[in-house]
Amino acid sequence: MTKTILFNLSDAELEKFITDMGQPKFRAKQIREWLNRGVPDFAQMKNIPEKLRLQLAENAKTLPVEIIKKLESADGETTKFLLGLGDGEQIECVLMRTTYGNSVCVSSQAGCAMGCKFCASTLLGLKRNLTANEIFAQILVAQWELRTDKFADKPIRPNGDANNGDVSHIVIMGTGEPLQNTENVIDFIERANSQMGIGWRRITLSTCGIVPGIDRLIEWGRPINLAISLHAPTDELRSQIMPINNRYKLNEVLDAAWRFTDNHNRQLMIEYILLGKRDENGETVLFNATPEYAEKLSNLLQGKNCMVNLIPWNAVDERDFAAPSGNAVHRFQDILIKNGIHTRIRRERGTDIGSACGQLRLNNAKR
Repeated sequence: MTKTILFNLSDAELEKFITDMGQPKFRAKQIREWLNRGVPDFAQMKNIPEKLRLQLAENAKTLPVEIIKKLESADGETTKFLLGLGDGEQIECVLMRTTYGNSVCVSSQAGCAMGCKFCASTLLGLKRNLTANEIFAQILVAQWELRTDKFADKPIRPNGDANNGDVSHIVIMGTGEPLQNTENVIDFIERANSQMGIGWRRITLSTCGIVPGIDRLIEWGRPINLAISLHAPTDELRSQIMPINNRYKLNEVLDAAWRFTDNHNRQLMIEYILLGKRDENGETVLFNATPEYAEKLSNLLQGKNCMVNLIPWNAVDERDFAAPSGNAVHRFQDILIKNGIHTRIRRERGTDIGSACGQLRLNNAKR
């Protein structure tokens, strides 16, 4: 029997569902309050009679996602969730506890069609877009985790956090390309802002460069942060590792991105994964992380309002790349900084739990 997902029901539909069970209307409001908090099961609805809780468990589910697996980093700062959807598909989201708040990285699709050569997310292909409810439910999973957090006493809570220890930042940077699911993503962001009070400037959307999607964000007009997965400073190099570059060239992507950021006076984030290759002797040689490419990237971004986020590659067994050395990473950064480009190296989080995009889903599928 397919169970009804109560979170997906409107208030009127939920009320009817409850009254059809012979219950008073006010129970629907109580249940909605629990759903909005991200309750994972009916057993934890403490102000609902036990008999009703058991009835609900037989006929319904709370959220459109359920936790299949949860991994916690040893330092307590990162929690990764493998989530199951109603049709059997799986997605990932990651909760990161930081000094500036609690950030959640959400997926926008089950799988990915972009085919980037360095990424785990695309290896299983694209299954489907996520609904706005399925994206929003990832935030609720993280919110519930924070409110029952065994790491709550760790001294990493930010001072003056307006969200009082709840989710304060969102990055749409997990599995999938958000701008292939633009309308559902926009719906999700609007709800995160209106229902959870997460400010526009605390929400970041990452895209590999779907130009019509960026234009839709411009039309939408909300001042969120935009990140472009660039990963190469030339069309020739980018096309080798990112097939989307055959559709939308570097200059087209960046021109659309500058239009977006100019509208909102926002700094554009440029994401750049640093890659190496193995030579015939098994030694790592630089691929897109050479000093020459650092100079080319500097020239591409000179004078622009942007920040480059350098990302050392997270190893994926099925991919023919290698991580460059720490010295190579810092040399690349030094060249950008010398040329006046604001640059930082992304701090690696949750490496002990394989928290890079798509890794948990891929490993679970292989098992």
